[in-house]
Amino acid sequence: MKRHKIYGLIGYPLGHSFSRGYFNDKFAAEGIDAEYVNFEIPDIGDLMEVFAENPGLAGLNVTIPYKEQVIPYMDEMDSEAAGIGAVNVIKIIRRDGRDDGDFKLKGYNSDVIGFRDSISPLLTPQRDKALILGTGGASKAVAYALSTLGVESLFVSRSARKGVITYSDLTPELMAERKVIVNTTPLGMYPHVDEAPDIPYEYLTPAHLCYDLLYNPDVTLFMHKASEHGAEVKNGLEMLLLQAFASWNIWNS
Repeated sequence: MKRHKIYGLIGYPLGHSFSRGYFNDKFAAEGIDAEYVNFEIPDIGDLMEVFAENPGLAGLNVTIPYKEQVIPYMDEMDSEAAGIGAVNVIKIIRRDGRDDGDFKLKGYNSDVIGFRDSISPLLTPQRDKALILGTGGASKAVAYALSTLGVESLFVSRSARKGVITYSDLTPELMAERKVIVNTTPLGMYPHVDEAPDIPYEYLTPAHLCYDLLYNPDVTLFMHKASEHGAEVKNGLEMLLLQAFASWNIWNS
């Protein structure tokens, strides 16, 4: 017997989540017998409990801080997600075709699709080098997407390591050379709206593009400070919509 389907989001915390409202509105508008639930789990070890308690589970999205931590739970990985090293969509493949049967998990990354399709119209010949602020799971998808668009990336974090510089390394020359700056950190996300990455905003120009993966608030402090110096800014709402659409296609393919 087919169950009422449940889709959901795992992460911690989830007060900022847009996905639940988006998908539940979609289900209501299209007459789909399903619901989207936030599974706020404090530890990735609680993942299998989510499956045990929700036998009608049909698909999951993954957000901070579990995009990398969830990988060991995957039975299979899409080649793009494997190459990135981060998963934000889990497809639940029922082995016997029944909602209550045995299943395997396949990991995908729709962040790549959402980010690539969102930023590509904003790129110019000048914008061929990027700074990616943060080194979490989302940053890997951003770097991968930019590479497919011919944009070379450099990671920026609080501590230096191979392939990663610190915020104190951001010289005027480096800022002038790299005209695309992408914030993949949670700095500035509601309710901590008075926070922003510690970059030298005074070196920004109208030739720069400052893209924030955050979408709540609509204009983050990072975007506000960048726009004060003439930079073009964009938040992550369009990316979120595009990756949500891609998630739905993955779950139902």
